[in-house]
Amino acid sequence: MGESTKSYSSLTTQETSGYVGFANLPNQVHRKSVKKGFEFTLMVAGESGLGKSTLINSLFLTDLYPDRVIPPAAERLKRTVQIESSTVEIEERGVKLRLTVVDTPGYGDAIDNSDSFQQIIKYIDDQFERYLKDESGLNRKNIIDNRVHCCFYFISPYGHGLKPLDIDFMKKLSNKVSVVPVIAKADCLTMKEIVSLKRRILDEIHENGIKIYSLPECDSDEDEDYKVQVQQLKDSIPFAVIGANAMVEVAGKKIRGRQYPWGIVDIENPDHCDFIKLRTMLITHMQDLQEVTHDLHYENFRSQRLSTAGRGGAVGGGGGAGAIAAAASPGGAAIDATEQKLLEKDAELRRMQEMLARMQEQMKQQSTTNLAANF
Repeated sequence: MGESTKSYSSLTTQETSGYVGFANLPNQVHRKSVKKGFEFTLMVAGESGLGKSTLINSLFLTDLYPDRVIPPAAERLKRTVQIESSTVEIEERGVKLRLTVVDTPGYGDAIDNSDSFQQIIKYIDDQFERYLKDESGLNRKNIIDNRVHCCFYFISPYGHGLKPLDIDFMKKLSNKVSVVPVIAKADCLTMKEIVSLKRRILDEIHENGIKIYSLPECDSDEDEDYKVQVQQLKDSIPFAVIGANAMVEVAGKKIRGRQYPWGIVDIENPDHCDFIKLRTMLITHMQDLQEVTHDLHYENFRSQRLSTAGRGGAVGGGGGAGAIAAAASPGGAAIDATEQKLLEKDAELRRMQEMLARMQEQMKQQSTTNLAANF
């Protein structure tokens, strides 16, 4: 008994003047996140032959398409846009990433491409619909997030800027997903041509009101090196990249690159292309891309679905929360009940956030008071 009391008193009599302990909360979040793992869905879109698959394999050092068969030109003319999803579990230093890559074979291959992006838009909306349905269901603990968090849009290096199809695609998708423009096969261009093409593409993006993914501004207390890195990434958009899965030996050292009669391209050399910058952008801003998807694109979709359900209109195609409620009870009463439950959950979440903010403020004031008393 005495030993137990002594052990307990040693915990309670530690020197904690001015220190509560909630500064350890980020470590708890870190441990929990690492244990749970991370999920990320990346879409790649662009014309065939621009090296999309090669670049993705280069980015994540894996082979997502081991059995892919490239159809002949005659088949591609009749081929409609398809959606192919590949998921791979990647682990690096104990951190697990469930990466889903959504490819769009057939995009831009037909003679008439006027509706080629409709299947892509439908896929993105279907993932939002599925998440809304899971979020409104009973088992919300184990929701798998298949929403598209980022879209790499590949631009041909052979033209003089954006094609009409490029403009239409990015316009349509910029309100549903974070679009990152990528100039493919940059080894076809000189450095001067790359700079000129980047400027031309950015001008056309601004002229047509296309909203591409914008890197968040750095806080004033951020490290200076990080600020410089973010500015370099911003200046590199659109990223001019080269993909390569083969290892080439240079001066006794193996590098990932391509060998030509005139020399060797090292894709991980920032002086050769923006491959490293693109990977850095994706990895260092992966959490921000997920937050933009959830807080902006998904919330826009969710508010539209709820407003449609609130007006008592028929909710079609997808079987979301409104569709389930409508099927459960005629006359739209169940739709109103479902909407009311969602609103109540939102209000409860806001109350919890406000209560947490008040508790943190009280703890801060108490800590300040204790410090003042000690002095």
